[in-house]
Amino acid sequence: MDFFTLAIIVTIAVYVLKRQDQRRRTRLLAEHLGRLQIEKLMGSLIEGYLRALGESDLQRRTQIWVLLEGTEKSLAEQFQRFAEQFSAVDEKEVRVSTLPLALPYIERVYPQGSFDMREMVKIHARGIAAAQVFAAQDDDERRRRAFTLTAEIFLMQHSCHWFCKSLTVASMRLLARHQTSYEQVQTSVSAATRDAYLRLIGKR
Repeated sequence: MDFFTLAIIVTIAVYVLKRQDQRRRTRLLAEHLGRLQIEKLMGSLIEGYLRALGESDLQRRTQIWVLLEGTEKSLAEQFQRFAEQFSAVDEKEVRVSTLPLALPYIERVYPQGSFDMREMVKIHARGIAAAQVFAAQDDDERRRRAFTLTAEIFLMQHSCHWFCKSLTVASMRLLARHQTSYEQVQTSVSAATRDAYLRLIGKR
């Protein structure tokens, strides 16, 4: 067997294994998220924040903030429930490689170059709960909290895509979907989230 033929066989084998692993991860995440309404709540919040931030009249803007209070509370509660449920998954099923590109099962061969997705979900649950806009004392603080909570949501979505695909794919999807870079989102979340996040992925 010549080198070229061997290279093709290895490439196909890696591709098939990668696809199998990614499908497994996607099914695992969908199994837990499918029981909740997290995606719908996030969409409603982001849309509501855009409406509030685009409203020039303070009274009408305040009314929108008040209407979003229930959605914020529901999102925080449901994401906490997700974190609790997901924590029961076996660790070897939820480790995520920190390499830019996906290599099948590399986190089992090189565990020190990976992180535990269960811990990542807990970080996001704390960040979403802490940034609630309804707890703000004035309009300026509401605006700041809305900006922070939006970034917390974007970073959480990035982590889910990273878990299912790879760091590179997750960052590309974030940029394509929200016109926001991975680096920008990291700087926009709360300091507590950023510190815990960077520590978990080995950047601090």
